[in-house]
Amino acid sequence: MCYLVAKWFDKTGSIAMRTQRGKELSEMIDRLENRFGFDRLQLVTITRPSAYGEYEPYTFVRSEDELAELLATQEAAI
Repeated sequence: MCYLVAKWFDKTGSIAMRTQRGKELSEMIDRLENRFGFDRLQLVTITRPSAYGEYEPYTFVRSEDELAELLATQEAAI
């Protein structure tokens, strides 16, 4: 188990989703990078959100769709 964390470079806080390492995670990261780019958005995988204070506060989501929807909302506000 791990967490995929999405953080806009110019915003405080991040979005985190609990997931599993592997091909599906890699493909999800590719889809998100294709949609939102990687010049303003950082995508990282971590094991324990509490160990990475630089990404706080976290907004936890349960699905890729929810993650993408929240990213789209945040992107529109930038």
